[in-house]
Amino acid sequence: MINTTMHSIGGFLFMYPLFMSLVWIISSLLFYARRERSPLEADNNLEELPFVSILLPSYNEGAHIEETVRNLDTLYYQHYEIIVINDGSTDTTREILARLSRSIDRLKVINIRENKGKANALYYGTIASKGEIVVTMDSDALLDKDALRYMVPHFTTPGKSERVGAVTGNPRVRNRRTLLGKIQVVEYSSIIGLIKRSQRILGKMMTVSGVFAAFRKQALLDVGFWDKDLITDDIGITWKLQERFWDVRYEPRALCWMLVPETVKGLLQQRIRWAQGGIEVLLRHRAIFKDYRQRRLYPVYIEQTLSILWSISWMFYLMYLVFFDFSPSMLLYGAYIAFISLIQLTVAIFIDRQYEDNLVKYIWWAGWYPMVYWMISVLALIPAIPKAVKILTTNKTEYATWDSPDRGKEV
Repeated sequence: MINTTMHSIGGFLFMYPLFMSLVWIISSLLFYARRERSPLEADNNLEELPFVSILLPSYNEGAHIEETVRNLDTLYYQHYEIIVINDGSTDTTREILARLSRSIDRLKVINIRENKGKANALYYGTIASKGEIVVTMDSDALLDKDALRYMVPHFTTPGKSERVGAVTGNPRVRNRRTLLGKIQVVEYSSIIGLIKRSQRILGKMMTVSGVFAAFRKQALLDVGFWDKDLITDDIGITWKLQERFWDVRYEPRALCWMLVPETVKGLLQQRIRWAQGGIEVLLRHRAIFKDYRQRRLYPVYIEQTLSILWSISWMFYLMYLVFFDFSPSMLLYGAYIAFISLIQLTVAIFIDRQYEDNLVKYIWWAGWYPMVYWMISVLALIPAIPKAVKILTTNKTEYATWDSPDRGKEV
């Protein structure tokens, strides 16, 4: 009985990554052929483009906030404002923002006394904003000069944009001096980029990129803004918008350069937060299966659930092999995963090569990717599942506050 069960689990562990890789690769190539090979042109008529409000929720960002604000002040766009929401920072963030506001006219600063989380900060920023299009960014990210000119036309094209509620940009890793940094370059191309293209072709998306996304303010009002009690505001708002039948798009030409964790501890903390947020959203939105109108969300929900089950199954299957039935032939399975990852990365580099110079050299780090990615994913689920269940089963609504994450340094 045990051997039969383990054989079935082994089959699932073998077939799931193969099937999903084929789905991601084929649909991403379709996205490239239909929407990227001849992509949306940036709108050069700056005078007619609508006013945009850029929101920067910040907590203890003294080391990065000035660089980000000065970068945003030089965008190739005519009408926009920068709103920094200082969410109870205890470092030098408030003093830096006060100094910057005296020299940058388009900068507004909102100081919140107590840290109540990113979603709450985004709510206050949206209420104070003037633009009908609201762009949200992380306070350590740098935006490409032309990014808004690629994002905004998704909201303004006559006859094709009325139901566009959000557009997510293309985050790129800018700190690459360590092994973890290089591996995440591989990840953002071969997994995150492919998945977003794939989901866009299939119709619905799991999440916009929290580091850089644009929203129609009317859509945010329609869904009641971000969920203040969820640890990942970006996943939550994506599902709320799509359940109200707002369209969510991906624009790969809108580049945003971000810092990623460069320590194992920092990376694990980030992935625990992501895993917890994903589980929270799945639990909160499980009622979609009672509404046939939400059927286009079913594949995204099912795939996310299967990915969690895959990680859990992999953990127990590995323990079984180590203690009861290890065979050297099992090493071939690791080679198989690495081979699939290499194919994915090759396709991703083919697609992404137009956005980044020297991307091809990171293919040499592909062999490290499966080992690090799957191990971190499995370890992240262990604390994430009970945290998510506890939050959504209690009757008390609490703010999902944030801490200063681990960030590497660009060199």
